[in-house]
Amino acid sequence: MHRFFVPEENVGNGKISVTGDDINHMKNVLRMSVGEKVVVSCGQGTDYYCIIEDIQDTGVFLRIQEERPAVTELPARIVLFQALPKLDKMELVIQKAVELGASDVVPVRSRRCVVKLDAHREAKKLARWRAIAESAAKQSGRGILPEIHESMDFGEALEYAQELAAVLIPYELCDTVDESRHIMQRAARQKSIGIFIGPEGGFERSEVEEAARSGALPVSLGKRILRTETAGLAVLSVLMFLIEWRK
Repeated sequence: MHRFFVPEENVGNGKISVTGDDINHMKNVLRMSVGEKVVVSCGQGTDYYCIIEDIQDTGVFLRIQEERPAVTELPARIVLFQALPKLDKMELVIQKAVELGASDVVPVRSRRCVVKLDAHREAKKLARWRAIAESAAKQSGRGILPEIHESMDFGEALEYAQELAAVLIPYELCDTVDESRHIMQRAARQKSIGIFIGPEGGFERSEVEEAARSGALPVSLGKRILRTETAGLAVLSVLMFLIEWRK
């Protein structure tokens, strides 16, 4: 069944109204009709199994048939702190991070970032990134709509990460591969995990040291040097596996 996200206020009295861009998508792209079944979430971890009762230009109106807790969410909050990459790589990172279970993506301005966003450009980028996150959440059956934050300086991101139980920072000069495996396994047992990924040129050593002083744990991802758009997804994949099958 197709999945849609709606604001919480659109749910009530056994009914749901779908508004905004999804009206056109349901009517003219998917060509859905009265009587078809869909799954709707308001991003709070509950799935509503519905049937379409009416389709109008102002909205698509549904009747709730069943409510179930979402089963697709990891039992841990994972926040990806991604240093701003060049070109449109952030779009790929956000799409795949959402598919892999990230609950938040925070664009980070680190010292080696080439990309500079003014307020106007960032607003346009955020709108695009959030649309990509919503599409990926629908496609992958997520029970929440992951949050794409406004960009933060590296120091601001470290401060934000203080609320997380474990914070990892992959670093190409970290040579403790065996210890890294144990660090990842311990992190996967926590309720919240942060992952800091550097830009194309990597983090400066002083940034890694600053992160370590804030409690972040440097880890190795193996003997190969990964691109910025690959590294975060590699960590997310490992954590997803460890969390899903932890005992």
